[in-house]
Amino acid sequence: MSVEHISKVAGEMNVQSRQVEATVRLLDEGATVPFIARYRKEMTGSLDEVAIIAIRDRVQQLRDLDKRREAILKSLTEQEKLTPELKEQVEEAETLARLEDIYLPYKPKRRTKATIAREKGLEPLATLLFEQESGTNPEKEAAAYVSEEKEVVDAETALQGARDIIAEWVNENADVREKMRKLFIEEGRFVSRVMTGKENEGQKYKDYFEWEESVKDAPSHRVLAMRRGEKELMLMLDCQPEEEAAISLLENHFVTGSNKASEEVKKAIKDSYKRLLKPSMETEVRLFTKKRADEEAIKVFAENLKQLLLAPPLGQKIVMAIDPGFRTGCKVVCLDRQGKLLDHTAIFPNEPQRKTTESGAMIKHLVEKHGIEAIAIGNGTASRETESFVRGLGLPANILVVMVNEAGASVYSASEVARDEFPDQDVTVRGSVSIGRRLTDPLAELVKIEPKSIGVGQYQHDVDQNSLKQALDEVVMSAVNAVGVEVNTASKQLLTYVSGLGPQLAGNIVTYRNENGPFKNRSALMKVPRMGDKAFEQSAGFLRVLGSDNPLDTSAVHPESYEIVRQMAADLDCTVDELIKRQELRKQINLKKYVSDTVGLPTLTDILQELDKPGRDPRDSFEAFSFMEGVEKISDLQVGMKLPGIVTNITAFGAFVDVGVHQDGLVHISHLADRFVSNPSDVVAVHQKVEVTVLEVDAARKRISLSLKKDPFATGNKDSKPKGSRGRKQQDEPQGDLQSKLMALKNKFGR
Repeated sequence: MSVEHISKVAGEMNVQSRQVEATVRLLDEGATVPFIARYRKEMTGSLDEVAIIAIRDRVQQLRDLDKRREAILKSLTEQEKLTPELKEQVEEAETLARLEDIYLPYKPKRRTKATIAREKGLEPLATLLFEQESGTNPEKEAAAYVSEEKEVVDAETALQGARDIIAEWVNENADVREKMRKLFIEEGRFVSRVMTGKENEGQKYKDYFEWEESVKDAPSHRVLAMRRGEKELMLMLDCQPEEEAAISLLENHFVTGSNKASEEVKKAIKDSYKRLLKPSMETEVRLFTKKRADEEAIKVFAENLKQLLLAPPLGQKIVMAIDPGFRTGCKVVCLDRQGKLLDHTAIFPNEPQRKTTESGAMIKHLVEKHGIEAIAIGNGTASRETESFVRGLGLPANILVVMVNEAGASVYSASEVARDEFPDQDVTVRGSVSIGRRLTDPLAELVKIEPKSIGVGQYQHDVDQNSLKQALDEVVMSAVNAVGVEVNTASKQLLTYVSGLGPQLAGNIVTYRNENGPFKNRSALMKVPRMGDKAFEQSAGFLRVLGSDNPLDTSAVHPESYEIVRQMAADLDCTVDELIKRQELRKQINLKKYVSDTVGLPTLTDILQELDKPGRDPRDSFEAFSFMEGVEKISDLQVGMKLPGIVTNITAFGAFVDVGVHQDGLVHISHLADRFVSNPSDVVAVHQKVEVTVLEVDAARKRISLSLKKDPFATGNKDSKPKGSRGRKQQDEPQGDLQSKLMALKNKFGR
């Protein structure tokens, strides 16, 4: 990478050039982001994962820009059009848009009106008019170009051809395109209208039937909603500034006189804008705003996913999991402490069968038979009814009964992963197993599901799918490596996300483990086929081997640092095991004594912290949660009621909260706190337990409006209650109807 690029990125990221250079070198050598952030702090100056990813992505942008620059220079050279001035412009272009603007006049194109006019020999006339000299008579000059042979039948035809050429010059002027692009972004307006005859069919977009807002300020969710409505042929969507402002910009740049030639140039300018510049700029701005909306939506999704993956685990318990239902009954499974299936059956405690006696007897039998320690109940259909039934059985008080978010469980149950795990079981059993495992270890189970199917996104099907996949995969990798993985019990899917492994090596580890028994220590991993030195270096620190003969194998201390720990123990005349167990010994360690050319205080500090709590799970401790008894459906809700709830999803406009009535309620951003909130993620997190107040209930449309304010009905709040939200099953649909209400509320709140 060039020195200029390193310096540029360092300036943009507000870091030192050496940090950028080291990060790029490590990435180019095949190091992963988690590995660099955790084990190469001396080299990068302790950059975190966010900074490393930002450097990686910016460097890739610059490399792509350089690649395109080289291709353009090659093309211009082959066309024999590359002048020293043009070469300087190409080399100094700092954005892809600027580069393409410079190249546009030389870019191979289909025959245009200007091309045809040139073939008729009208370019000299165009040049003459464009100079706009005061004595020029356009009609008289054009008459000289009339030619039956060239199909220039009269002076007006000649002038039209000249204007076509001028229009192309206007369109291909790099400086003007840059100014016009800025005008579209800064002063452009989104204008949405309903397609004729689609008024009834497109009701879910009705708030966009007559909608207008600034391109610059339009939030992600509304941009994506309008684009989806357009794609489904329900809406017509325009994106442009006032035509007068655009024409004025062009005339100020190109019109240099006030004569007849200038009038011809003005005509060409208007034609250029309407026929060439406007469509081109609108396409660019649409792509720009789509990319911006995608980035925001993906950012929200990624943050939600991270919080969900790092939700507190119950830990290794013998669990009963129940996938509730009415007509089809409740699917019940029992799992051992490692998540293996012990038993499964079906019960029918709810309507229409109401076999409560038989169902209760079966639950009690399975609890006693397997020594059940916790019961996980999916939060879908019939969940509250099933929860009430289970809690009313008089089971031992020490058995936890927990409601579990089952979003994506059906996706897992029908997946190849589930078929491989349970080839002899149907989808209902597999789904129940997933619910139970989510309670004991959410991360280990959720990695088996495609991230975008987990249900914490916003318009995830409308954003760029490659960008979404990359961002979500990085979140999963970050979460997995932050927690660490027990190599002898981890699934192939979990191992796949470990730094340096991937699907092939993860599969090889599982195969080797099945054929040779559990790994006795980290070094035994080198026996796995295709586990080379590089893969071992990248992965070893994130893999745990419980029961290893080396106590450091259960920690996040990297094997490359084992010798340092052994030296610390030797200097204190104790064993490594004693050093880990005895805090008074660790307090005697002087870290500066172990600083070397390759190991500095950041790594040594990490080592000492890890020795304090080797292999500590960074996730919060599990806390049991229960919804309010007697509140099981929307009709049970009353305005003013205070309820416990769990945040299930965060969007740009607020947060969705499950209060146990089968439909998530919306806490609009204006009701997230008693202070101004610009980013919902600053206030709440996915899976966070909260207490909400019911503001409004629309049972017919299954919408619930909630508040996190201490006194949401205080003066100034009472008359500005948000209307209801869409329910859980609807939250990925276009939010048009809801969004206009929220915008109105936004105005009422003076924001």
